[in-house]
Amino acid sequence: MNILYLHGLNSKLSDEEREVLKKYGQVFSPDINYSDKHFQPDLILKEFPNTEVNVVMGSSMGALNAYAISEIIGRPALLFNPPLVKYSEISHHGASPEDIYRKNNISNSGQASAQFNLDYRVEFSHKFTRGLSPKQIVLGGSDDVVHAAETLNFLGQNLQKSELDIKVLPELGHRIPIDVFTDQVKKFFKDICA
Repeated sequence: MNILYLHGLNSKLSDEEREVLKKYGQVFSPDINYSDKHFQPDLILKEFPNTEVNVVMGSSMGALNAYAISEIIGRPALLFNPPLVKYSEISHHGASPEDIYRKNNISNSGQASAQFNLDYRVEFSHKFTRGLSPKQIVLGGSDDVVHAAETLNFLGQNLQKSELDIKVLPELGHRIPIDVFTDQVKKFFKDICA
């Protein structure tokens, strides 16, 4: 299984987190410079043109991009404290992922080009049929960077056909402790492999 993990702003995937993820598959975790552009699923996908990404994960800014990539390629995502409400680029204005997929002329095989929200050009190859993109979202009730209530409100206003599993941990802040990370990754893989 190929796991694409996207770190947050001014952060990196820790060695401990990498070890947790390696139990489930090969880990791809690019170094992303968010200083000029926070929302860049197009650039991230271009780094892996020949990789069959099976799941997408991310924390904070990485979770924002993982959310978009999950919708684009139709793969499950595990998202820690995604700042969805702060970025209107990911709002599909009520369109389903299938509508976006169709509108952007993304095919199920061969080369595909997609214009994502009219601002982001994405080129990538599909090596298999686009699947469902369920999302497990973990929010920190004590996060002072990404407010759980705002994210829940955003999700409520922008429901897609993707299945959402949302967990708010009251004591969790913006940083994800290794025990929470480990437990949520284990739950995620148990759910998608069931």
